[in-house]
Amino acid sequence: MSENKDNGKNTENFHEYDGIIEHDNPLPTWWLWSFFLTIIFAFIYFLHYEIANGPTLTDELKVSMQEIEKQQAVNVTSSPTETEDSLKEAFNKDGMLNAGKALFESKCVACHGPLLQGSIGPNLTDKFWINGAGTRMDIVKVIRTGVADKGMPPWGSVLKTEELYAVAAYVVTKQGSNPPGAKAPQGQEAP
Repeated sequence: MSENKDNGKNTENFHEYDGIIEHDNPLPTWWLWSFFLTIIFAFIYFLHYEIANGPTLTDELKVSMQEIEKQQAVNVTSSPTETEDSLKEAFNKDGMLNAGKALFESKCVACHGPLLQGSIGPNLTDKFWINGAGTRMDIVKVIRTGVADKGMPPWGSVLKTEELYAVAAYVVTKQGSNPPGAKAPQGQEAP
C-alpha cells in the first residue's frame, strides 16, 4: 500500500494520479450564486418567450419598423400651407442661410460639392433640373423625399422642418453662381 505525502498538509481530501495532486476545494460562493442565478434567469426567459409567447426579435423589429414608417410618413408629407410665397418668407428668416450652409457642408457636400457645382450628384447652381423645375417647392420636396433611383436619401425624416428649409434656402441663394469646375447641365432647363 502506497502512502501519500503532502509535505505535512492534510491529505484526506485529495486525489493523486501520475504524480499530480488534485485537492477537493469547494467552489467560491460568488461563483455558485452566479451559476444558480443564470439557471433561474434561463428558466424565466424560457417561460416568458416559449410558454407565455413573449415578443421575439422579429416581432419587436416589425413594431419598430411600423413606428419608423409612421414617423417618416408624418415628416415626409409636405405642409398644406407650403407655397412659394410662404417658403420665400421662411427662407428669409435671420440665420437661415448660415444654418443652411452648415447643414449642406455636413450632409450634402460629398455628392454636390462644396460650391454646389456637382460631383456625384447634379450641379445645383445652373438652370437645369433633373427633378422638378428648381422652384422653392421643388427643392424642398426633393430634399424631403429624396430621389431613390439617383441615390439621394430622403432627408425629411432626419432633418427638422426648419433645417430642411435652411438647406433649401442655401441652395436657392447659390443658383446662378457659376462656380469653377461645374458639372455639365443635366435634366430640363427651368423656365
